[in-house]
Amino acid sequence: MQAASRESYKVAAEHLDTYVRGAEPSAVASTADDILSVAALLRREPRLRRALSDPARSGADRAGLLGGMLRGKISAEALDLLASLVSGRWSAPSELLDGTERLGIEALLASADSSGELGEVEDELFRFGQVVTGSPELSRALSDPATPAEQRGTLVDQLLAGKARPITGYLVGVALAGFGGRSFTGALTRLVELAAERQDRQVAYVTVAAPLSDSEERRLGARLSEMYGREVSVKQTVNPEVLGGVSVRVGSDLYDGTVLRRLNETRNALAKR
Repeated sequence: MQAASRESYKVAAEHLDTYVRGAEPSAVASTADDILSVAALLRREPRLRRALSDPARSGADRAGLLGGMLRGKISAEALDLLASLVSGRWSAPSELLDGTERLGIEALLASADSSGELGEVEDELFRFGQVVTGSPELSRALSDPATPAEQRGTLVDQLLAGKARPITGYLVGVALAGFGGRSFTGALTRLVELAAERQDRQVAYVTVAAPLSDSEERRLGARLSEMYGREVSVKQTVNPEVLGGVSVRVGSDLYDGTVLRRLNETRNALAKR
C-alpha cells in the first residue's frame, strides 16, 4: 500500500482493536465474516471499488454510500468498521479492496486470539501448507483457477474435517480465493505470518535434512528471538535434499548453512578455474 492507504488502514485497524476489546469472540468472528463478504463484493464490482475510493468524494459521502447499500444487510459493527475504512484516503481502488480483506482477516484472527486458539490456528495453517506443497497433485488441484471454487472448497473441507479448527478452515477458504492477489500457497504463507504478527511474533522458516528435536527447536527460537528483539515462531520444513545443516529465513533475511549450499559453492568455484 502507498502512504495514504496505509494511514487509512491504520485508523480502521485501531478502530477494530477497540471493538475487539469489548466483544465476545463469536461476535467478532461474525463481524469478520460480514467484512469479508463485503470484500468479496468489492472484488466482483470494480465500479463500486472506484466509487468508494473516489478522491473527488468526501469521506462522509463515501461512508454514506456504503451505509445506504449495506445497512440492514450486515451487522452494525461491521458497517461501522467499514465506514471507518472507506472514509479514509485510498491511493487506488485495488488498495481499498486489499484493506477490506486485511481488516476482515485481522478481525477473524482477533476472534481466535480472544478465544485462546490463535497459536493453534497458526500451526494448523502452516501444517496444511506443508501438506499442499508436499503433494504436487494436491497443489495443482487447489491452485487451478479453472477448477470451480466450490469444488476446491469441498476438497479442503474433506481434508481438514476433524483435523483443524473452524477458523483455520475459513482462512484456508480465503487463501483459495486468492487473498491479496496471491497464489494459494502464497496466501497461506501470508496468513501464517499475520497470525504470528497478531501475537507479536515473527516467523522463521527453517529447512533441515532431518527434524530438529524439541530442545533444538527451542534453542534456535531463543537465539533468533535475541537477534530480532521479539518472539520468533519456528516453522520447520524437512527436505533431505539439503543433506545437512540448517537454512533459516526470517522476512527478507536468509541464513543458509546447509551442506547443499556449501557443495554448490564449491562446484561453482571449481567451474571457474
